[in-house]
Amino acid sequence: MKPSINIITLAVGDLERALRFYRDLGLDSPGIVGEEFIGDEQQAAGAVVMFKLANVTLALYPRTELSKDAKVPLGPAQTGEFSIGQFVESREEVNAVLEQAKSAGATIVDPARERPWGIYSGYFSDPDGHLWEIICNP
Repeated sequence: MKPSINIITLAVGDLERALRFYRDLGLDSPGIVGEEFIGDEQQAAGAVVMFKLANVTLALYPRTELSKDAKVPLGPAQTGEFSIGQFVESREEVNAVLEQAKSAGATIVDPARERPWGIYSGYFSDPDGHLWEIICNP
């Protein structure tokens, strides 16, 4: 196996809400695609949102459909099991991204601050509870 990550899929409770949130953060997407693929009790539906980022695609997929697609039980939504990080150039940019996220509907769960290991970062959670860390590593 060649180590690489090409797509990160976030399970979301409301696909339209998640699309609006990430667009409000400045991410570009053609919107919901794959709606013509209708699922049923066993087969996952195909409606998904994709954002092409610098080196990876961020996908948003309904929690119910990801559960069916991966053949795993649908459990309760949980926060804090992992985070997605974004490096930015300056402390000011960390603060600006956190403010933009808040304006888009995110919850700031840990305001930007100096970390003991030498970075400046803060966390927000999107409307589905996915954690994002915005990081300046001087």
